[in-house]
Amino acid sequence: MELIRTVDAMQSHADMVRDDGQALALVPTLGALHDGHLALVRTALEEADHVTVSVFVNPTQFGPDEDYDDYPRDLEHDRDKLEALGVDVLFAPSVEEMYPFVHNEALPGPLAWVSVEHLDEPLCGAYRDGHFRGVTTVVTKLFNACKPDIGVFGKKDAQQYVILQRMVEDLLFDIDIVGVETVRESDGLAASSRNEYLTPDEREQATVLYEAVTAAEEAIRGGEQAVQAVVRAMENELAAAPDANVQYAEVVDAHTLQPAEHLTPGHEVLAAVAVYFGDTRLIDNTFVQVPRS
Repeated sequence: MELIRTVDAMQSHADMVRDDGQALALVPTLGALHDGHLALVRTALEEADHVTVSVFVNPTQFGPDEDYDDYPRDLEHDRDKLEALGVDVLFAPSVEEMYPFVHNEALPGPLAWVSVEHLDEPLCGAYRDGHFRGVTTVVTKLFNACKPDIGVFGKKDAQQYVILQRMVEDLLFDIDIVGVETVRESDGLAASSRNEYLTPDEREQATVLYEAVTAAEEAIRGGEQAVQAVVRAMENELAAAPDANVQYAEVVDAHTLQPAEHLTPGHEVLAAVAVYFGDTRLIDNTFVQVPRS
């Protein structure tokens, strides 16, 4: 596996791979790789001839009170995991490489941003100002650096997944977006780098997120037609965790991310929750097709 640190070198490598007629997949990550990330990598290896995994803790998607400085970083550990799977390239640029104007006093940057309006406002966007603008900007940069034919993303970050799909469509990227289902631990908790922040008691309680979205899915598939009843089912599950500080529990249209007013037969909705345990914020969700009567 080749380790590439600069955009120029990554672009040259991608050009060589594409000129050789190989399909190139990219798996963008923040590092601290867990089973969820590795599932994305395995999907990429199935979908393409050549796989690049990027490891970059992107400062523009973290708010001022979030955990950018403390976010786990262990590139050597990540490198060992990726090499064992047969990944072709690990792209691990510096902040200065990805944002060359950030430290320029005359032109503090970045000056160019990519945003997807409206889809970045509900759910997590209502509480993490600028987060999705940071995500769409850095993913655009990674697409330009790595030149993939396929981008592989996890559906656990459902809002991000929907936003990136729309960004690729609207900006005419010639890239296929592949979504991978949420990878869960044995008790249902979604795999996340932030799980390691939880105390043992919080870790035990955190399964309520999975129980909440499962309750929503069961209610919808069982024929429940009232959105508020589905939301209450989620809230009831979350209430079982005494240390859970619920940020939201919502049911939205799976494509527009706007609040679902009705559970219309045949339509797809997203049931989503965000919960704090102490300073640790966790999310979970499920895409559900409303059954036809």
